[in-house]
Amino acid sequence: MTRSIRDLDILLSTMQPELRDGVYCFATLTHDRMSQISAADILASIQEDEGLSVVVREETALQYGLPADFRAAWITLTVHSDLAAVGLTAAFATALGQAGISCNVVAGNCHDHIFVPHKQAQQAMTVLREVQQNAAKAV
Repeated sequence: MTRSIRDLDILLSTMQPELRDGVYCFATLTHDRMSQISAADILASIQEDEGLSVVVREETALQYGLPADFRAAWITLTVHSDLAAVGLTAAFATALGQAGISCNVVAGNCHDHIFVPHKQAQQAMTVLREVQQNAAKAV
């Protein structure tokens, strides 16, 4: 495993966005439905008062009859970002926001994962690559 990076300039200039195949859905599993879905089918989750918010493949949402509250594309920033790094999320969220693209971020231990509206996936990739290229020129 590579060492995590905390320096914002390095993070931005080397973030390498990667678009994953597929459609991903955000849904809420109420307390009575949590045991009905296999943990292996849940890609990300967080417990909320209303239930377990999950990210699953669209096929999984359909299989379990989960209402898809948000259909998304999944973009991973392949740079190994330090969880204590400051400014990375703000930088890409600002750029995406200025382009009219919402983003929902899940931070893993090694990488940041950005979920954007599926229909805007390619536009989001263009914006993220521009952020990376501009940062690389400044370094």
